Amino acid sequence: MKLVYIAIFENCEEGGYSVSFPDLPGCFTEGDTLEEAMEMAQEAACGWICGEVEDGREIPEATPRENIQEVEDGFVNLIMLDLDDYRHKHGNRAVKKTLTIPEWLNTRAVEAGINFSQVLQEALKEKLGVA
Repeated sequence: MKLVYIAIFENCEEGGYSVSFPDLPGCFTEGDTLEEAMEMAQEAACGWICGEVEDGREIPEATPRENIQEVEDGFVNLIMLDLDDYRHKHGNRAVKKTLTIPEWLNTRAVEAGINFSQVLQEALKEKLGVA
């Protein structure tokens, strides 16, 4: 599901931008650069909305752009939110994988008490360069 919300970007005295959302109470973020602030805005808003849905609350309607006043030291921008993409990236639903390894390696790993799932996850994260 894709949604569009208003984000208010304000220049910070120490540099960077703070971002708030008129329709998402308590949802704030910031970024050192405009690009980072935009990315963080999408992450924060998606996380906020997903949290509301998980808690059984309604997703608030977006205020029309023409109903939002301009800000003095910043700007108002529309932010596209892709909730399906966010859930895909941040979901921790387990997926069963079947794999084959040499018997000797399996025996040694079992004897050492190795958690195969944890090792595979750590190795994949390292290989892909993700946290």
